[in-house]
Amino acid sequence: MKCPFCSHADTQVVETRMSEEGDSVRRRRQCGACDKRFTTYERPDVTFPAIVKKDGRRIEYERDKLRASMNLALRKRPVSTEQTDGAIERIEEKLLSLGLREVASTRIGELVMRELKKLDKVAYVRFASVYRSFEDIDDFKNLVDEVRR
Repeated sequence: MKCPFCSHADTQVVETRMSEEGDSVRRRRQCGACDKRFTTYERPDVTFPAIVKKDGRRIEYERDKLRASMNLALRKRPVSTEQTDGAIERIEEKLLSLGLREVASTRIGELVMRELKKLDKVAYVRFASVYRSFEDIDDFKNLVDEVRR
């Protein structure tokens, strides 16, 4: 594994842990040249279903795209990276357990909203307001009222 700081090829595994869900391995590594430490994750290489967009286009699933949209909703909210990673893991597990070759993007949006609702109500409202593309303020008010209940 190449060091992300100095690009030296010699790194040593200092600590190895199994994730709580047991589906990935977390490794702390130390560079042999600059002595900086960094974390890597190992997960099985699996094929996710293709994503069918609203306009009918089919695209590959991208974890980074999912993370970016969740991070945008979670911006400046008190949610840790570990909590976000756990939510992404649960979404991916659900996608894989469906056993489908294609999944509508709306289904992924619903999965994201379910996870955000558990993590942070403000992030949930942020994401839902964009995802559901409200027509007027009453739709937004109804969502906020739903969250308050």
